[in-house]
Amino acid sequence: MSPGSRSQALALAAVAVERAGSTSVHVRLDERTAGFFALGLAVESGRPAAVVTTSGTAVANLHPAVLEAHHSGVPMIVVSADRPDELRGIGSNQTTVQPGLFGPAVAVVRDVEAPTAHGVDADAAATVRELVREVVAAAAGHTGQPGPVQLNVAFREPLSAGLSEGTVRPVPDDEVDLAFATRRVHSGLPVVDLAPDDEPATIVIAGHDAGADAERIAWELGAPLVAEVSSGARFGRNLVVAYRELLREADFGGAVRRAVVLGHPTLSREVPALLQRADVETVVVRGPGADPYDPARASRPDAATTFVSDVRVTGRTRPEHRAWVGRWVATSRALLGGGDAGPDLEAKRSSDRAERNKFLRDEVALRRRAIDRTMLADAVWGATWPHDRLVLGASQIIRVADAHVPGKAIRVHANRGLAGIDGTISTALGIAAALERSTASVGTTRVLLGDLTLLHDLGALVTGTEERPHRLQVIVGNDGGGAIFRGLEVAATTPAADMRRMMTTPQHVDVEPVVTGLGWEYRRAETWGDLERVLTDPAERVVIEVPLAD
Repeated sequence: MSPGSRSQALALAAVAVERAGSTSVHVRLDERTAGFFALGLAVESGRPAAVVTTSGTAVANLHPAVLEAHHSGVPMIVVSADRPDELRGIGSNQTTVQPGLFGPAVAVVRDVEAPTAHGVDADAAATVRELVREVVAAAAGHTGQPGPVQLNVAFREPLSAGLSEGTVRPVPDDEVDLAFATRRVHSGLPVVDLAPDDEPATIVIAGHDAGADAERIAWELGAPLVAEVSSGARFGRNLVVAYRELLREADFGGAVRRAVVLGHPTLSREVPALLQRADVETVVVRGPGADPYDPARASRPDAATTFVSDVRVTGRTRPEHRAWVGRWVATSRALLGGGDAGPDLEAKRSSDRAERNKFLRDEVALRRRAIDRTMLADAVWGATWPHDRLVLGASQIIRVADAHVPGKAIRVHANRGLAGIDGTISTALGIAAALERSTASVGTTRVLLGDLTLLHDLGALVTGTEERPHRLQVIVGNDGGGAIFRGLEVAATTPAADMRRMMTTPQHVDVEPVVTGLGWEYRRAETWGDLERVLTDPAERVVIEVPLAD
């Protein structure tokens, strides 16, 4: 919720329901951060989160979060307060056309007339209950794809009165659990049976939010697993980390004849290029997002992508399948190399004094080394465990992480529905809030992002003094601008000054006074040793600034 006059009845009712033990209320100071906070709550809990606003531009400020929820299939209920019919269309203050404001991004829009009398009779109560059940079911995916819905509620003056103690009764937990359980309805889509191919040529591609099933399917098919960093499937013996390089090679990508796709791949050009080939059979497990993933249709309108609701694997793999996977995995590991092994630990225990001294010099040199993006991604990945949560911003760092970090079964989120950089910290705070509510042993939620992504969502760091703080580490790789644009092809033919000003948008914000002024702890990590230390910092709300060497 965010504060507002027209929505006061909804706000006061919400806090009364919270006192009755049937919901949690989070007050955010502005609607844009509230929308993304609700998105994070829904991502972590698997339940629709309701976000309540007053009228006018307050509703429009939810649009970025609503679009992300729509394209990611995240359940959300927008409850927008509005003027009654007689005040619409006459220039009344803070009044615009709110029903349908989000266009096709919301599956259900219900415009509720303002009440004409005090009190609610039995018929009106039944109507309200049915309306609520309808929007909850639509958001949760009981009747179609999960995603955002809008309930636009008009109020006349006087807008509300206080609710006395005991007015609101708690809702039974089993009713709440049933109503809010998110489902994925795949009307008319078949479950397909696939067998390991006679001549191994299948790969499994796990995009954002694919889930652990992708790893199982790859194993049962005897297929290499291409799993993006936020797929939920980046683990297992078939994982291929250096997939970009291999998909460009004739002996690997060129040999693929069948691709099974789960989730929403967004982090490479090689994956859509593969699926656009006429000699590759594509089977897509339909995800919760609004648009089916079908890159082949862009270049070949007649492409016959097969959409299914699930995959069942029949038959067994043979030695040639294991050899097919083994070539991919071994070559990927060779391409990545062993990384920086650091000091020789055997030398630390050596009886030779010179070897021991060399170990100490190497260790000191490593701890003093400046940090680049790969080191930053590796450090944050290594510090995160299954009881934690990791959120990645749409910065260059997510692509670096996707290209380098090893397999690990941890929960990773990124707003990849539209891959915007806005609302990243707010989303992470919502995830942290849901995580803290659902677990007895609270892990740490970390958000790893670039400096421009931080600046886009500084408002997320502003929290009312009456609200409970949430445990969050905000780790900022700061290179003073938008590094992600440096790799654009146009950079080769454009004056460097124009690229710098118009695309990379350099900035020199002094992060420390900004974040401490908003009530957050500040840490700075300029070396590997600093970074190891601050990632284990016990501070509950901390921004860690990491100046990048590249």
